[in-house]
Parts: sequence; structure tokens; C-alpha cells
Amino acid sequence: MRKRITQELSVIYRMKRMLMMATTAAMIEQFNKNNILILEELGYEVHVLGNFDKGNPISDERLEEFKKWLGEHHGKWFNYSATRSPIDLKNNIRAYRTTVELIKEYGYSFIHCHTPLGSVIARLAGHRMGVKVIYTAHGFHFYKGAPLKNWLLYYPVEKFLSRWTDLLITITKEDYERALRKFSAKRMMYVPGVGIDINKIEQVKCDRVKTRQNIGISNETILIISVGELNNNKNHIVMINAVEKIVNSMKNDIDLRYIIVGKGELQKKLQSEIEKKALNNYIQLLGYRDDVIQLEKAADLFVLPSKREGLSLALMEAMACHIPVICSRIRGSVDLISDDRLSFDLSEPQKLAGKILNIIDDRQLQLDYSNLLEYDKRNVGRIMRKIYNGF
Repeated sequence: MRKRITQELSVIYRMKRMLMMATTAAMIEQFNKNNILILEELGYEVHVLGNFDKGNPISDERLEEFKKWLGEHHGKWFNYSATRSPIDLKNNIRAYRTTVELIKEYGYSFIHCHTPLGSVIARLAGHRMGVKVIYTAHGFHFYKGAPLKNWLLYYPVEKFLSRWTDLLITITKEDYERALRKFSAKRMMYVPGVGIDINKIEQVKCDRVKTRQNIGISNETILIISVGELNNNKNHIVMINAVEKIVNSMKNDIDLRYIIVGKGELQKKLQSEIEKKALNNYIQLLGYRDDVIQLEKAADLFVLPSKREGLSLALMEAMACHIPVICSRIRGSVDLISDDRLSFDLSEPQKLAGKILNIIDDRQLQLDYSNLLEYDKRNVGRIMRKIYNGF
């Protein structure tokens, strides 16, 4: 008995610990589970720090499953009060204090942080406590064409904190080039996203007829889908306007349905807009779904109309489903889609309806998604394993 206890204490003593943190817990659950598995393989006990109570665009049930999953992989989770708002000083200062206390208690080897506010808290705490910090920027809030307020608020903070960043990872080429020119992180790397499991997506079975029937859509209906949180940045209103234009121009000659998968603060506003434009028969807000891949495989077209993205997981998943896509011509999305037929300029949203109709009419459209292999989780995983080995 004494020998077994001694052995167990020895294992605990040798266990390396690291802290994975973001503003919301959903950010870690959605985009970092593969990184947690890699860290586990490398002998780390992974502690996850995020706001589990507010601001999460996934269901409470999914968050509870994430907590259990962490326990199964020798990890721990901690809740803190961080919010996305840079002016919510009370909650974000409390979150900083929580982070410092966790570092004191567990003596982390390093921190890997995500999201703008989460990264600010992590680097301030890491600098104070002498802990190395990796920051993955999933898309800077300042970018070509960004509002001036974004540049005034986020750029100076990022430029200053880059000096306390041991490794800055960017996932878009535009961000990487800007970071090399403007920031002073000790190391900077481009990594092609967080990785999608192309093989898993390809193996997902989809009964097109049944999947459509489950949401009240016939097999003959032209089905268009968007996936994303219902917020201003995702820009769903542009698609609602495009559908209105298509319906009004085609009268009764088009059988079309547009579905939006996601939840968020603009749900009531978007529903009101749909009703005001008399589009209830053409547009559905489906809310949160756990069958997104099946829905995409049952669709005829995927549209990502966002104003800002890092490297959209939803867009990559739709490409892996081998369906046509249309995306706004923005930072990140242009890394994935170079075909002008499959993108539109945000300065000319009125052209979106025409792009949609062209794709609907072009039944022989040839899709070249060969570049998607670069973003496969196996390739990204190999890169992240090398990075973590270096810390």
C-alpha cells in the first residue's frame, strides 16, 4: 500500500501542467479539443479556464459534456468572469485575479490563450508571474477594411502586449504578414487554422430526403444554409435581403428555402425582419443543432456572409461536404476561396443574389477544394505537437 501511494505521488509530482484559456469556455470546446489531446499525449495535465456561464454560443448540455470529457482526459476546468466587452472592467479585473491565483496554485509550465480579452488577461498574468505564453490569434479585430474604432482600440493593445508574447500564432496570411511587420513577439508563426477532420466529415452518413423532411423541406426545394452565431458580425441580414430580392424577382417560379443554424443576441431582431419582409415561407432560424454536417450535406449551397472571420471552421466544413459555397471576400475566407464566382464583396452586397442564382443555374459547376488538405487536423496536429514540444 505504502509503495503504491509513493508511486502515485511520484506520478503527480512529475506531471506537467499547462493552462488553456479563452474568454468563453465554448472557444476551447469548439476549437481546441485536438490540442488538449496532443498535450495529454505529451504528458501534460491540461487546465481549462473560461467563462462557462455567459457568452457561449453552444448549449449548456454540450458544455457539461465538455467538463466530463476533460475529466476523462486528466484535465480540470475552472470558471472565471471574463467577458467579451473591453469596457467591462469589473468582471475582467476579477478574471485577471482568478488567473493569477491559478498560476500561483498550480505552477503552470506555460499558458496557451485564445480570444482578444482572454489573451489580454493571460499575457498580463503570465508576465506578472513569469510564465511563458502562446497566443493564437483567431483573427485580429483590426484588419484591412475594419472600422476605425477597432484599430484605435485593439491595435495599440495588441502591439504593446506582443512584447510579452513568447509565441504568437496567426491562422490567416494577412494577420501573419502584419504581425511580422508590426509586432515584437519573441516568435511568430503561421498555422493553417485549428484543423478539421476531413475524413470524419466524409464518413458522416446523410439521408438527403429524410434530413430535409425533418426540417419540413422537400427534396425538390433549393436548400441554402448558413452556420454561425446570430450576431452583427456574422451579417445574416445580408442573406435575408438577398433572399428577398430573389423571391421578388422570381415571383412564384422558385422553390427555395434558406436556413440559418446558430443562436445569439440577434435572434428576435432577425426573426422580426423575416416577418416584416414576409419571408416566413422561405427562411428558417433553426437555432443550435448538433447535426450540422448532415444539414450541409443535404443542402445545395452554403453561404458565409460575415463581415469578419479568422479562418472559418464552418466554411471549411461545408467545403469538406463537397457542396458549392459563397463567402464574403474578407481576410481568412480568401485564403480558402480564390474563385470569384464563389465570393462577393461586402461593399456590393446587392450582387449576392445574382451570385446565388448563377450557382443554382450552373448544375455542372466544378469545385476545386484541393487546398483544403492543408487545413486537415492531422497536418495542423503535427505542427502543434512540434510547438508544444518546444515549450
